[in-house]
Amino acid sequence: MATIKKKAQNNPLAEYIKRLQTGGALLSDSPENVLEVVGILKSYGVVLDAYSKNLNYIAEEQFLVFFQFYKYFNGKVSFQQLLRHWWHDRINFEYAEYCMKSMMWHGGGGLDSYLDTKEFQERAQAVIAAKFKNNPLVIGLNQLFPDFLIEYLRVSAYYTGLGQFWRVMADIFLSLSDRYDQGEIKSIPQVVEHIKAGLVANAVNPITYQVKIKGKVYEIIPKSVGLTFLADTAIPYVEAIFFRGTPFAGTVSLNAQAYQIPPDQSRFQYGALYADPLPIGSAGIPPTLLMQDMRHYLPEYLHEIYRRSQRGEDDLRVQICMSFQKSMFCVTTATILGLLPHSLDTQDIDEQKANLVHLEKWMNRLQTSRILDVNK
Repeated sequence: MATIKKKAQNNPLAEYIKRLQTGGALLSDSPENVLEVVGILKSYGVVLDAYSKNLNYIAEEQFLVFFQFYKYFNGKVSFQQLLRHWWHDRINFEYAEYCMKSMMWHGGGGLDSYLDTKEFQERAQAVIAAKFKNNPLVIGLNQLFPDFLIEYLRVSAYYTGLGQFWRVMADIFLSLSDRYDQGEIKSIPQVVEHIKAGLVANAVNPITYQVKIKGKVYEIIPKSVGLTFLADTAIPYVEAIFFRGTPFAGTVSLNAQAYQIPPDQSRFQYGALYADPLPIGSAGIPPTLLMQDMRHYLPEYLHEIYRRSQRGEDDLRVQICMSFQKSMFCVTTATILGLLPHSLDTQDIDEQKANLVHLEKWMNRLQTSRILDVNK
């Protein structure tokens, strides 16, 4: 046991390993942090609810549509909605698509593997044939470029995968807020435990995908494939969005010849746990879109704290982003603890060693993150 403790102390983030081993979290526990995290996750839950509904609508109703002019309207198009859309008085669903594309680019998990199988291609071809049965132009195009329409359906599969994942997370975050309002949540470890319990409870929820064409249902991802919430959407999401991310177009120039881009894609670090919150507010930047959405749904107790800050409303998006980053370290803690190979309170030496190896791997990846900044 002493050897295990000594090994943990040699890690630059030994303090955080010890926290996790004793039931703590990556974010320090304080009343202020609890208020910030719960408040921001309340807002985030409302936004995720909207994102989830739109992603699933696009996957189910806008599949194989080449020009998706009204994909953000969830099937309810009116002149008033058009005006609000053009005036940007709306939810920025572009952020949801940014996350979806990042997940698809980084891959990982059973969803990514299934989309390269012969079974998926056969099911996709059946959907394509039914969708364009009376459209010889598209059928001819599909024969000339056999991967073109299949790739469209791969993207649609990621739309629904992320949509189903966010549906669960929205409910977890909103129920967290309800419990806080009722006085049940008073510490960061309790926040983490609530999120972890939600992840575990939904771990084996099936991820499926079906579409309807002229009244007939076509299964693109049937339940028999065995895709599940935790392994095939939650973990790939954490990898793609929390750790890796993608550079924001037009804002960052990375020089591969200067080794600013690692040769191993899995070592790319530009995710939510690493991002500097200061650029928030630049038009079109994905985090700005999210913070802009979240500002509309801030609980009053959190909004009042932001108003009393040195700059008040002038840097509201930056303040939201900083709180959001704190909350993501709580979600990451729940993920790390939820994936522990053995119970934290195990007395078996070999199991303790396995747990330590698990924690050290995660901590090594977090060395260049903003973990120290959010704990100042």
